[in-house]
Amino acid sequence: MQLAYSTNAFTRFDLPESLRQIASLGFAGAEILCDRPHWFPGQVDRGALDEVKAILNETGLGVSNLNANTANGYYSPSPPENVFEPALTNPDEKLRRWRENYTIEAVRLARGVGAQCVSVTSGRPTSACEPERSIAYFVESLVRICGVAADYGVRIGIEYEPGLLVERASEALDVIRAVGSPVLGVNLDIGHSFLDGEPVEETVSALEGRIWNVHVEDIKDRKHFHRVPGDGELPFQRYLHALRGIGYGGFLTVELYSYPDKPVEAGSRALAYLTALLGENP
Repeated sequence: MQLAYSTNAFTRFDLPESLRQIASLGFAGAEILCDRPHWFPGQVDRGALDEVKAILNETGLGVSNLNANTANGYYSPSPPENVFEPALTNPDEKLRRWRENYTIEAVRLARGVGAQCVSVTSGRPTSACEPERSIAYFVESLVRICGVAADYGVRIGIEYEPGLLVERASEALDVIRAVGSPVLGVNLDIGHSFLDGEPVEETVSALEGRIWNVHVEDIKDRKHFHRVPGDGELPFQRYLHALRGIGYGGFLTVELYSYPDKPVEAGSRALAYLTALLGENP
């Protein structure tokens, strides 16, 4: 397993500078935020794509994932906190189609930089729309997205999260079975899984063969705030052991959007802590 760092920690920098900073820290890969101020799918021209490809070639960075979980840039002004709307579960068909097209553009960008996966979420439950109907919308949207992704050789990873419509591994697996596409899996955020109270070994085992990327952060006092690994209570050694047990060999992507004022310091500490842990768990 290699370590990557998400550019969503660097929202006070543009994407090229964010990638250079991540490379200078010593990470093997980077996750690219598909939202402002980085790449907004559908508004990335050839010059911007070529610039990123050149930086990746120059630094040797891999791309662990394209993070299309949010679409804050849809709104003007952008909201102060992350939102997941327009969601793939929105009862408004026009908004749902917008998000499908946005995600498909992220898939095209992923292929352009050699990323193997794009992450998505279900969004939050919507008032006046039963969860079962929202899930049906989600499945319908994912069928279309996964059809395009398969043609591009890109995988789609559902990131489940407490408070979202799909918030547990079992629910993500239900959606994966309903969609029936081999390119659909999960973007496993171990902090979210921990907050959900999911048993480590059983959860990782249940997701075997469907984990495309792993988000890493620490959690303290059962609060959903992404802390630097080592600053909380997450049982990292158990997660690493379980991931090795199923043969996962992809990226562990540090996700610390919660430290926009000190992304370099947070990333440096995370890298040191996780490198030491990986050394203890060969």
